[in-house]
Amino acid sequence: MERRFIDRENAGQILAQKLKPYANHPDTVVLALPRGGIKVAFGVAQTLKLPLDIFMVRKLGVPNQPELAMGAIASGGMRVLNQDILSHLKISSDYIETAAVRENKELRRQENYYRNGRPALALRNKTVILIDDGLATGASMRAAISALRQQHPKRIIVAVPVASVASCAELKKEVEEIICEKTPEPFFSVGMWYDDFSQTSDEDVRDLLQCAQEWGKGSPGQ
Repeated sequence: MERRFIDRENAGQILAQKLKPYANHPDTVVLALPRGGIKVAFGVAQTLKLPLDIFMVRKLGVPNQPELAMGAIASGGMRVLNQDILSHLKISSDYIETAAVRENKELRRQENYYRNGRPALALRNKTVILIDDGLATGASMRAAISALRQQHPKRIIVAVPVASVASCAELKKEVEEIICEKTPEPFFSVGMWYDDFSQTSDEDVRDLLQCAQEWGKGSPGQ
């Protein structure tokens, strides 16, 4: 079996080596998909001395299987649905709408808590490195990419420690560059490829964003 990452921090340090050409670049920012992506992204941003922020996405889980994504929503009201899963499980439009309203409410709550009054980074004409702790179906990342495009970045780079072959291949068509450190077969799940895959708390996200703010590499809104 392929060697696993120790934890998300370790994954971020390894991923940063693949992103070295972007170190200290004045027009590059790192965005994390919370909560799982923040510790990976923090390691990348810290190593490359780049500004760090979050980009909010919430998974839409199928009935009785919340971890199986039928789609996702992102900041700005963007919604991405997995039509194959919706058709296979015959999920109603009413259920989708109810789930979207519920998750959008939680998205707004989390974002307000994480930012603690700080504005988001300006992304227009920037190179954006978009990071999560892994890609299974890729639904959350696709929602993030679609919403991010509305802010007119110069380039979007998706970087993840581990991904399924299919998700990595599909996302290559949607961004300027994609870096998947590991694409193991069989894939099974993101958590399988970490020795420590313990849950990241809301407090962890808030604290890491505060710490990134304090190291002073770029300020939100600039």
